[in-house]
Amino acid sequence: METRFSVEGTYTSVRLLGFEGEQPVEFEGVEAMITTQIRDEFIRIIGPDGVESDPERLAQASTATFATCNSIAAILRPGTREQVQDCVRAANRCRVTLYPVSTGKNWGYGSRVPTADAAVLLDLGRMNRILAWSEPHAYVTVEPGVTQRQLVGFLAERGSRLMLDCTGASPDASVVANSVERGFGHTPYGDHFTNVCNLEVVLPTGECIETGHGRFGSVASAPTYRWGVGPVLDGLFSQSNLGIVTRCTLWLMPKPEYFEAFFFRCDKEGSIEQVIDALRPLRLDGTLKSACHIGNDYKVISGIRQYPWDRTGGQTPLQPAILAQLGKEYGFGRWSGSGALYGTRAQVSEARRLLKRALRGKVAKLVFLNDRLLKLAGKFAGLCKFATGWDLSGTLDLLRPVYGLMQGLPTDFALRSAYWRKRTPAPAEMDPDRDRCGLIWCAPVAPIGGEHAARLSHLASEILLRHGFEPALSITLLTERTLACIISIGYDRDIPGEDERAMACHDETVAALRQAGYHFYRLGIQSMHEARTDGAYGELLRTLKHAIDPAGTLAPGRYQAFGNDG
Repeated sequence: METRFSVEGTYTSVRLLGFEGEQPVEFEGVEAMITTQIRDEFIRIIGPDGVESDPERLAQASTATFATCNSIAAILRPGTREQVQDCVRAANRCRVTLYPVSTGKNWGYGSRVPTADAAVLLDLGRMNRILAWSEPHAYVTVEPGVTQRQLVGFLAERGSRLMLDCTGASPDASVVANSVERGFGHTPYGDHFTNVCNLEVVLPTGECIETGHGRFGSVASAPTYRWGVGPVLDGLFSQSNLGIVTRCTLWLMPKPEYFEAFFFRCDKEGSIEQVIDALRPLRLDGTLKSACHIGNDYKVISGIRQYPWDRTGGQTPLQPAILAQLGKEYGFGRWSGSGALYGTRAQVSEARRLLKRALRGKVAKLVFLNDRLLKLAGKFAGLCKFATGWDLSGTLDLLRPVYGLMQGLPTDFALRSAYWRKRTPAPAEMDPDRDRCGLIWCAPVAPIGGEHAARLSHLASEILLRHGFEPALSITLLTERTLACIISIGYDRDIPGEDERAMACHDETVAALRQAGYHFYRLGIQSMHEARTDGAYGELLRTLKHAIDPAGTLAPGRYQAFGNDG
């Protein structure tokens, strides 16, 4: 449905994302009127520097790594929780919709673009205080603007023996936002929302609550015991539009006595089934404490270099013969995996023995690296090849940042893959939105099992190749029982028609996965309708949304795809 509204004498088309069955519907009661009077109200709350209305800046914030149709009416940058509350109350009075973001590095899922048109972006990046830290109890309490880079630097400056589990998204990504979005990383603390507690949440009415024991005031266990007492509310504010998380406590991992990374290579397509089945019992019994990542050859090559236009004559997608040549040059196989072993030297030694036994005969190469061997690999490639049996010189540029992530060191190296199909080199300061990189992610989950991994790989590869895109896939043993498959559709937005082709490919992939019985661990703004739920569960969500957000003020369409989210 479309409507029109006045913005200081001009008219802008509004498309509000909602669904009844398969039909889009208008969100009742949501008015997108941003007048001078309303803007002055926000300026009164947070000051003139905290309200952005420059058309160029708004257009930049409305840009993602795929085509979007939703515009941003204004950007608000509150600096305190109290200002967030006042902005929410003002939005309710003025019938304006708000869409909160932290640092906006949600590339592949929609970046900063709201799920409803003409929403006001509530940018929480200025709220970047580290409020509490306990070395003995291994936690830190932060606001949503705190980034991976900032928190790692904070710990390093204090000589802390604690480490953060990092994602590969960007050093400047928000640690709170990724946790609330249920992102994952590389260490034993890789399932991020499992390791947060003590949320401070501004509700869509402007009220503020704390979860867990925090609701009782100054309680010693608030940052160390997530459940509190009575009904647990934390999950309501993860992947939802029921509140704005303005503070939370993150549990940090103590640095182990000893650390060793492992990397393996599979040269045959079918070997992925055997490898996944071999790793499953090691993940389940705790031998493998960390999230183990396995990428196919398309995924690896896109992380090492950009598309080999000189070898392909400008043709896409990349053909298997050229991909195989690149694999020989750089030293990767059909599938390449990585993980880490943490503990005492004795524990790591035993885990190494069990891993070797489990993968014997199932992988072409398996190598274990520590700091000393990694340094040798960089200086003396031949010696390292003699010691490990694997020439790592071609993939060292990829191995080093992955190795660092396993030790809690953030990197922007993975961002290079967003420039895979661009014909110009990735700049030193990468911004996939600004540089019109095409990137759409699709993220199904399944039980850990070779059959599921092979089925997901086959399904995604067939569809993406048919649409003319390389099926860059990664499979992560996310928990003891669950794997996540990240399907990347990479392209160049500067090529006419590519946006439409890529989204058609995404939509077919999503539909095929759903039909095959696979759903998703996370959704982008392009696929929020997949959160549609009928029956008693859906009715409960609608009841909660109506009760908490009667005016439909907060992020309409986000993870609740219904008219007025209810």
